[in-house]
Amino acid sequence: MTFPPEAYLWFKTLHIVGVVVWFAGLFYLVRLFIYHVEAADLEPTVKKAFEEQYTLMERRLANIITTPGMILAVSMAVGLLITQPSWLNQAWMQAKIALVAGLIAYHIFCYRLMGQLNRGECSWSGRQLRALNELPTLFLVLVVMLVVFKNQFPTGAATWLIVGLVLFMAASIQFYARWRRLRLSRQLESPLNNG
Repeated sequence: MTFPPEAYLWFKTLHIVGVVVWFAGLFYLVRLFIYHVEAADLEPTVKKAFEEQYTLMERRLANIITTPGMILAVSMAVGLLITQPSWLNQAWMQAKIALVAGLIAYHIFCYRLMGQLNRGECSWSGRQLRALNELPTLFLVLVVMLVVFKNQFPTGAATWLIVGLVLFMAASIQFYARWRRLRLSRQLESPLNNG
């Protein structure tokens, strides 16, 4: 199959757009799951309204933004590989494909969690979902590094510093969420609220 010379640039452009849309959806979808799970602590009538709203938002986000973004990203990646088949023999591309397969599995797992939340059967806590929400960030950093560095993937101190910063950001988000919950519980238990 022969494509015109500009096909590569169109595949690349649409691939990047698809990746941005896909990740935007992945980042926000699990955040909605967190809010959905934490709505269980609300008063029953309010809880029902919030759960219905989160179910609707999750479904729309997954079906209208996240999944189409994934389909666009993956289909344009196939187009890129058709125009550059030699990439399939390179270690960086093989590693990237493995990471993308992991992201697709994560995407499918999000649908599973969405179904469990919709049926009221989700056993994940808000804290566990916050940790899960950090996984695409790690995948994104690794994929971008593979694309930029290709076969000269850095293994020196700078690489470990970047990985450390990503892990620090993830831990900071977890710490902040925990601190916010503790602060709220202290406020609710303060003598002013009991008197």
